[in-house]
Amino acid sequence: MMARLHLDFAACSGHGLCADLLPELVEIDEWGFPILREDTVDRDLLPLARRAVRACPTLALRLLKTSDPSQTSGPTPHRKTSRR
Repeated sequence: MMARLHLDFAACSGHGLCADLLPELVEIDEWGFPILREDTVDRDLLPLARRAVRACPTLALRLLKTSDPSQTSGPTPHRKTSRR
């Protein structure tokens, strides 16, 4: 099974639990809100990703299952971008 993280910014309140529980994939921006470093979840990080999803108090973080590896790659609107 392949999995992908999805972050719903509208639902997020910036508690930061996801970044505490899954720092390999989630970091906190300068305003205290999470940013996904990568949306593809490797098999070894899957238990930690599930824990972070369950811990989200606003249900803003979701784990999406996908059977096609091509669906897990590519840009996502929630990735960190450089600012000028």
